[in-house]
Amino acid sequence: MVIWLIGLSGAGKTTVGRELAAMWRTRSPNVVLVDGDEMRRVFGLDRGPQDYSLAGRRANAERITAVCEWLDRQGMNVVCCILSLFPDMRAGNHERFSRYGEIYLRSAIDTLRARDTKGLYRAAEAGTAAGPVAGIDIPFPEPTAADLVIDTDAPDASPVSAATRIMKWIEAAA
Repeated sequence: MVIWLIGLSGAGKTTVGRELAAMWRTRSPNVVLVDGDEMRRVFGLDRGPQDYSLAGRRANAERITAVCEWLDRQGMNVVCCILSLFPDMRAGNHERFSRYGEIYLRSAIDTLRARDTKGLYRAAEAGTAAGPVAGIDIPFPEPTAADLVIDTDAPDASPVSAATRIMKWIEAAA
């Protein structure tokens, strides 16, 4: 099964993804975490503005999807933390993977600007970002068919509570 954690930068994809992968591994050892930022570094797609253009982001998303498909074919459960800007790719995931769960980690842009864990939003507003920033310079098409939507800026939101909700969804979908 592939769990696709979607959201803008700062929404909690990696933090929730790590928590979910650890939780899932207690039930099944064949769980792999695939993080979009880490995959960028692995493939050397974090070196210039072209890597953050829409075309560069598409190429990165296609590579990440191919890695997830490869792992899925080997019977691995995958937690993929990805911005996921391309609705056509999300739609194709239902056919591409053996089982697929789309989880949208939603957070208001004002909350994301306040968190700004990577400094992306400040850099975008100052005009010093390494490339276009999704949600600011590049539109972010919100998922319309997510299996689960978790508001990560809710007062009671935490990575553990989000991962627990997702784990319950996974168990119910099994």
